[in-house]
Amino acid sequence: MATVDLMGRALAASAGSDTAIDALHGLIDTGEIVTPIGIAEAAELLDVTAHTLRYYERAGLIVVDRDGQGYRQYDANAVRRLVFISRMRLSGMPMRDLQHYVELVDRGDSTVPERLEFLVKHRETIRRRIQELQLSLAATEYKIETYGGATGP
Repeated sequence: MATVDLMGRALAASAGSDTAIDALHGLIDTGEIVTPIGIAEAAELLDVTAHTLRYYERAGLIVVDRDGQGYRQYDANAVRRLVFISRMRLSGMPMRDLQHYVELVDRGDSTVPERLEFLVKHRETIRRRIQELQLSLAATEYKIETYGGATGP
């Protein structure tokens, strides 16, 4: 999966946005998908491989309609779900956790409290990871200064 590319696009988009949420929403405009698209178009749109999309389907993260010839057809709802899946994978969410979350979503509104609790816990994991990365950045900048280099933005 091209998570590095997705992260690069997210970071570039966030530079010109008021909020990170605006940047994330701006990565893919699912409103432009008025008719279902094939796997190649979906993969290009999401900046992942067709193999990744098939893997997500096999893992039970998404159900994709097929046309009369058996080709996958991704509608706007499928693409929105794939955007979410990609973002959660980018955040470091393990596949088994993502599968559990998607299972909760598919079970309906009665699982909203459990989903909320799940995402709050994941948020804490992300925050801890950010702190760890900030410490790693500080150590790296210290070493750069030690070798006579300049630290920058």
